[in-house]
Amino acid sequence: MTENEKASNSSAKEQRIVLWRLLKYSVPHKKSIVIAFVLLFFGTIFELLGPYLIKIFLDDYLVKEHFPFEPLLYLAIIYIGVHIAKVFVQYFQLFLFNKIALKIIQQLRIDVYSKVQKLGLKFFDKTPGGSIVSRVTNDTEAIKEMFTSVLSVFIQNIFFLIGIFIAMFILNVKLALFCLVIIPIIFFIMRAYRKYSSVYYHDMREKLSQLNAKINESLQGMAIIQVFRQERRLRKEFSEINEGHFKAGIRNIKLDGILLRPAIDFVYVVSLILVLSFFGISSFNSPIEIGVIYAFVNYLDRFFEPINHMMMRLSLYQQAIVSATRVFDLLDDKENAPTAIGEKNPEIKKGEIEFNNVSFSYDGKRDVLKNISFTAKPGETVALVGHTGSGKSSIINLFMRFYDIEDRGEILIDGTSLKEYQDHELRKKIGLVLQDPFLFAGTIKKNIQLYNEDITDEDVKEAARFVQADQFIEKLAEQYNQEVTERGTTFSSGQRQLVAFARTIATNPKILVLDEATANIDTETEGYIQEALSKMRKGRTTIAIAHRLSTIQDAEQILVLHQGEIVERGNHQQLLEKQGLYYKMYLLQNQANDKIQDIVSH
Repeated sequence: MTENEKASNSSAKEQRIVLWRLLKYSVPHKKSIVIAFVLLFFGTIFELLGPYLIKIFLDDYLVKEHFPFEPLLYLAIIYIGVHIAKVFVQYFQLFLFNKIALKIIQQLRIDVYSKVQKLGLKFFDKTPGGSIVSRVTNDTEAIKEMFTSVLSVFIQNIFFLIGIFIAMFILNVKLALFCLVIIPIIFFIMRAYRKYSSVYYHDMREKLSQLNAKINESLQGMAIIQVFRQERRLRKEFSEINEGHFKAGIRNIKLDGILLRPAIDFVYVVSLILVLSFFGISSFNSPIEIGVIYAFVNYLDRFFEPINHMMMRLSLYQQAIVSATRVFDLLDDKENAPTAIGEKNPEIKKGEIEFNNVSFSYDGKRDVLKNISFTAKPGETVALVGHTGSGKSSIINLFMRFYDIEDRGEILIDGTSLKEYQDHELRKKIGLVLQDPFLFAGTIKKNIQLYNEDITDEDVKEAARFVQADQFIEKLAEQYNQEVTERGTTFSSGQRQLVAFARTIATNPKILVLDEATANIDTETEGYIQEALSKMRKGRTTIAIAHRLSTIQDAEQILVLHQGEIVERGNHQQLLEKQGLYYKMYLLQNQANDKIQDIVSH
C-alpha cells in the first residue's frame, strides 16, 4: 500500500491512536508536566486580568475632572505587576514544555535507532537506506515540532479559551452563548483541513523519503556515476522526484491559504459585526458601559487569536501525525533479525558445523538453496565455489543467522541447532571477513578493537602482526592512532582488508567465515593474506567462499554449487579427476592466468 493510499484510509480514530501513542512518551516526565500546567494556569489568569483591569479603569475612574490618584496608582501597580508576573510565568512554562518535548524526541530517536539495529537483513534488502535515514531524522524532527510548537500552544490556548469564556459569561451571558455557536463552525473548518491535508502531507513525506534515498544512492555510487557519465540521468530522476515534492507542497499551501487564517479571519469579522450590532441595538433601550464594550471586544479578539495560533499550527500537527505514523510503522515492523529460541545458553567449544537438507528463499517464491547438506569437522576448511548466483553467499548468510531458515532444514554447531545459540555467543565465536571490508570513522586501533574493552592495545598490535598489517600501519604518521575517514576511503582495498583480518583475529574466534576475502587484493598483499590465512585456519573450522581456486587448493573439502545445489564435492585433486564443473572452472582460470603472463612477458 502506498503512502497516499494509507493517507486516504487514515481515519480520525487512527490519528487519535497515533497521538495517544506519542503522548505515552510523556509519562516519565509527569512531575515536570504538572509544574508546567500549574504555571500555565497562573499564566492564563494573569493574561485575562489585563482587559478586566482596563474595564475597571474605563467604567469606574475615567470620569471628567476626576482623578483619584491613590486608587489609580494601585490599579497601575497591579496592572504592571500582572504583566511582569505573566512574562516570568510564561517563560518558565514554555521552557518546561520545550524541555519535555526535546527529552521525548530524544527518547523516540533512540527507540527508532535501536529498532533499526534489531531489524533483519530482509528489511534492508527491500527498504532504501535514504528512506530509513528520513524516518530517523526528518520524521522525528517533524514530531519534535508538534511537541514544541503545537501541543504546548494547543494546551495553553485551550486553557486561555476556557478563561475567556468564563470572563465573557461574567460580562454578558447572551453574547457568551453566541460565541459558543462559533465553536462548531471552527471545528468544521479544522476537520475539513485535517481530512485533505493528511493526503498531501503523506505525499510530501513519501517524496522527501525518495529524495533522501536518491541522494544516498548517488553519494554511495559517485565514482561509478562519474566514470559512466550518469550525472544527467540522475539529475533528471532527482528533478522529477523534487518536482513531485514541490507540487505536493503547493497543493498544501493552497489548502492552507483557504482553510487556515483566511477562513478564521472571516468568521472573526462576522462575529465582531454581530457583537457590535448587539451593543448598538441594546443602547437604544439602556445605556452601555464603554468598559464592558472594550472588555468584550478585547476578549473576542483574544478568543480568535488563540484559534488562529492553533489553526496556523494545525499544518505542523498534521505533518507530525503523518511522520509519527511512518515512525511507528518502522517501530512495529516484525522483520527483526533472527534471535535465539529458548532460554538455553549453549557454548561453541569444538566448532563442528553441519548443514542438513537446508533450503532457502529470499522472496518465498524461488529457492536460492536446495537441500544443502555438508559437515565441517573441527579444524577443517570447507571451501564454497561456483558461478555468480549459485548460492555461496546465501549459505554464509544463513550460517551467520542473518536470515531465518524457518523449518526447511537444520544448521547445527557442535550438534546443537543454530537457533538455540544466543547472539553474543555466535558473534563472539564466529569471525567474519567480507569481500568489501567496512571501516568506521575513528582510528585504526578502534577499528581493530571495535570498542571491546577486553582487547588491549597489545592485543591490537599482536593481531596486526599476525596478519602482517603492522607493516603498513607502523609506516603511518600516527601508526595505530591514525585517523580513519568514513569507510576508510584513504586506505587501499588491501590495507582495509588487512585491518579487517586483524579485527577478526583480535577476537580469537573458534569458527572463521571468509566471504571472498582475497577478491579485491593486489598480488603482493595477497601473499601476506594467504600466509595469514594459513595461520588463522589452524585449530579453527573455516568456511571460505573463493573465486580464485588457487587460494583454496589445500581445503579439506570443496563444495561446488550450481543454481543453489551442491553438484560436486571433494578435495582439489579429487575434483580435478572428476573433470566436471570444478575442472572446467580451474582450466578457465589457468588459461586466463597464462594469457596474462604472456602479455606481461611481451
